Amino acid sequence: MEFQVILHKSEYGYDIHVPVLSGCASQGDTEQEAIENIKDAIKTYLEMETDEIKKSAQDIQVRAVEIAFT
Repeated sequence: MEFQVILHKSEYGYDIHVPVLSGCASQGDTEQEAIENIKDAIKTYLEMETDEIKKSAQDIQVRAVEIAFT
């Protein structure tokens, strides 16, 4: 899977978050550290979401839909 992230350099290092995953964010002293940290955060986020879905509904179906702009 591939996710777009937003990386911001601050006086404390680098802040990074994933816009499509609400609340999924991390940081690091360097750009590379922030990127590695957000990879772990994404994995944890998706694992937690998957567990919640399994707990809340046994019959959920996930489907992809395609839209076109004209």
